[in-house]
Amino acid sequence: MEKLIFSLFLALPLIFTEAHVPGGGFTKLFVFGDSYVDTGNGGRQATSWKKPYGITFPRKPTGRYSDGRVFTDYIASWMGIRSPIPYRWRKMGKKVQGHGMNFAYGGTGVFDTLVKAPNMTTQINLFQQVLEEKLYTKRDLKSSIALVSLAGNDYAAYLAGNGTIKSLPAFTTSLIRRLSLNLKHIHCMGVRKVAVMAIEPLGCLPQVSAFTSYPNCSVTGNSIAKFHNQILEKSVQKLNKETKDSVYIKLDIYSAFMAAMKSQEHHPGTSKFKDPLKQCCRGVNSAYSCGDVDKNGAYKYVVCKKTNSAFFWDGVHPTQAGWDAVFSALKSSLHILLG
Repeated sequence: MEKLIFSLFLALPLIFTEAHVPGGGFTKLFVFGDSYVDTGNGGRQATSWKKPYGITFPRKPTGRYSDGRVFTDYIASWMGIRSPIPYRWRKMGKKVQGHGMNFAYGGTGVFDTLVKAPNMTTQINLFQQVLEEKLYTKRDLKSSIALVSLAGNDYAAYLAGNGTIKSLPAFTTSLIRRLSLNLKHIHCMGVRKVAVMAIEPLGCLPQVSAFTSYPNCSVTGNSIAKFHNQILEKSVQKLNKETKDSVYIKLDIYSAFMAAMKSQEHHPGTSKFKDPLKQCCRGVNSAYSCGDVDKNGAYKYVVCKKTNSAFFWDGVHPTQAGWDAVFSALKSSLHILLG
């Protein structure tokens, strides 16, 4: 079964034949982070391996938290390479390791979160072990990009642990301090460029807006995201001053989400996505989520008829159409940022 799944993974990038100009001569992509960039590291118990995930592409689950492709796939395609192999499949042979490796695990963060999976520091340690095994040379690293997507789950864990809005600035400061040290560590290991994703408009996530101000985005949730991204921007600028080069890049996912949805916080529904804050796959009631089944195996979720008309797949993750729109919003700046 594992080999069958692995073969399916190899087929994914070959089918993705978007026309593009390869990005800056980069040939390796190393990915660290959470479910926005995870392409299959979670175990078979993970939601991403259950139906109806993968229903759009390749029509079965592949460990991606979407109905199809995720952000990693779009960045890899822009670079002109296959999506890097998930770390869990690293022993399948050198042939599949040629385009880099993905260390991301859904639900993880900079710090430990509500999910028992490798946090950012541990993911970097796994990368270090791979380098010690000499799977990649110094030359490989000089033509590589690191893609980092983290922090959303850190805020979820903070709030779930009774963290207060009053003490949030201090938490954000400590979070980005640790994130910055980790970004610096990745570069010091030899990676040429480090692209860190800002966090998305948290207040627009269906699981947030549904309990607050749906069909509008939560102002509080988006304020948290904006504050985080402002501090992150300052940190990236400081890191680049230290290296005297534009090694570190912030990808403005917040603005890209908003542009893709064509939605101001109080005026959703003005884009090709008829109702951008409404998730495509959802539980039949509040007790269930996308992918849930009962003890008899009966589906306890419903899926919208047209996934390409929905921006969000479930309560947190975009559809493939959503990611396509987000990437389109970012694409024009990638050659400048990563050239």
